Formats: sequence, C-alpha cells, structure tokens
Amino acid sequence: MLLSHNSTVTAATHEFILLGFLCSQEVAILLFALFSLIYILTLLGNGAIICAVWWDQQLHTPMYILLANFSFLEICYINSNVPNMLFNFLSKTKTISYNGCILQFYIFLSLCATELFFLALMAFDRYVAICRPLHYPTIMTRKFCGTLVSACWVGGFLWLVTPATLVSQVPFCGSNIIDHYLCDLGAMLAISCVPVPKTTLTCSTFSAVILLVTLVYILVSYSLVLRAVVQVPTGSGRKKAFSTCASHLTVVSLFYGSIMVMYVSPGAANQPGMQKFVTMFYSIVTPLLNPLIYSLRNKEMKIALRKVVCKV
Repeated sequence: MLLSHNSTVTAATHEFILLGFLCSQEVAILLFALFSLIYILTLLGNGAIICAVWWDQQLHTPMYILLANFSFLEICYINSNVPNMLFNFLSKTKTISYNGCILQFYIFLSLCATELFFLALMAFDRYVAICRPLHYPTIMTRKFCGTLVSACWVGGFLWLVTPATLVSQVPFCGSNIIDHYLCDLGAMLAISCVPVPKTTLTCSTFSAVILLVTLVYILVSYSLVLRAVVQVPTGSGRKKAFSTCASHLTVVSLFYGSIMVMYVSPGAANQPGMQKFVTMFYSIVTPLLNPLIYSLRNKEMKIALRKVVCKV
C-alpha cells in the first residue's frame, strides 16, 4: 500500500518517501527538463572522452587511460542517483523501498569513495610523470595501471561496507519521509526512531579518514610536483607541466570543496536545502563539468574529440 506524504508508520518502515524538491507540478516539470538535459550532456561528455581515448592511439598512455576510467566512473556515479530523481519529479508517490534505499546509499557513497581514490591515483600519475620522468615508462606500466584502477574500485566499495551495515541497523519506526532527493546519510539518520550517536560518529569517521588521507596525499604530491616544475629551465616546459596538472587540480578543488561540507560531519550542513544543494553540486554538476575541464585545457584531447565528432 502506498503511503501519503503525511503518513507515519508505527511498525518497522518498509519504504521511504524521497521528498525531493518542494515545488509545484509546473516547476517540477521544468526541473525534470533541466536535469534531463544535464544528465544527457554528462553521459555524452564523459562518453566522448572514453571514445576519444579508445580510438586515438596517441592517447594510449597511463594519464589518458586513467582519464577514460575516471569518465566511466562519472557515468556510473550520475546513474546512481539522477534517474531515480528524474522519475520522482513526475511521480506522485515518490516512494522507494527500504532495501532499495539502503542499496542506493551504499552504491552512491561507494562510487563517491572510489572517485576520491581515483583523484589520488591521478595525482600519483602526475607526480611520477613530472618528478621521475625517466622512470615513468617502467613504473606506470599498463599492468600496474590496471592494478591501481582495480584497487580504486575495490577499495571504494569495501570502504562503505561498515557504514552501510550500520545504517541498515538503524531503527526507522516513525516518519518515513526523507527530506532529500536520494538516500543520503544525514537525511536518513534524521528520521531514525532514536538517536544513534555511535553510528553517526563511525560514519563520520570513515568519511573524514578517506577525505583527509586522499586530500593530504594529493596536496603532498602536488607540492613535490610544484618544486620540480619550478626547477624546469625553460618557460615552455613549465607551462606544459602546469597545464597537465591544472585540470586535475580544478576537479579536485570542486569535488573536495563541496563534499567535505557534507561528510566530515553530517551535522555541519543540517539544513535540508543546503544538503540538497551541496549534494547536487558534487554528484550532478561536477560530473558534467569534468569533461569540459579536461578537454578545454588539453590540446591532445581537443584533437581526439574532434576526431570522435567527425566519426559520429
């Protein structure tokens, strides 16, 4: 039986209502059209990068292979939450099953953790390429690169096993209305029957550790890169080195800047409107911007993308 927006349950909750964006039906249709466009452009942009790297032999290097894998991750990432959000814009019930909600929570945050690992891996690639250029071909072999990529995926999904298990044990017996457009940590814990400080602390700790460790690693890597670039004798060499790092640093700034507001402490942005906005930025906007950031600042990628367009 479907539940109305004002209903509550006295027994264990079997389904939730994702409240999403409170607006009229006309505005909901406009938002549906807007986010549908963003969704399609994100798929096309990241798909184009994958095709460019696949078809252009000159891009079969570790840096571009990692970029293609990162674009594939972005496609998975946006598919973990946007299709359901689009459906709810046109749905009258906006319901999601309990198991479906826990699964969405696990997959969405696992992909988020995987992206953090990927950003750290891409910083490692730039460090080796600039600080140890003579050893780069022997260090970043195709086999080693594949191993690192696999480790990012496995590590991201293993990292969220404990938080997802703890959230699945949280008692939900009151309101079943989640004031969000997806099953996010803070919004879910806000409707638990009783306070769950241990679960909140553990989830916050897991989030803070992966955020801070990967961020510190990226900052240390780029401090070493900066020191090496300063020592490059020619201005053109420095410009090329800065250019290869600028795109990655821009993506890191956008992603980390928004995500740290949410997951270092779930109570840091406890206003539902702010939660939705910040989550929307790092889960929807950044996957859209990333292909533009990487392609506009990279001459080789521009040429490869032109070839893709011509083939299409």
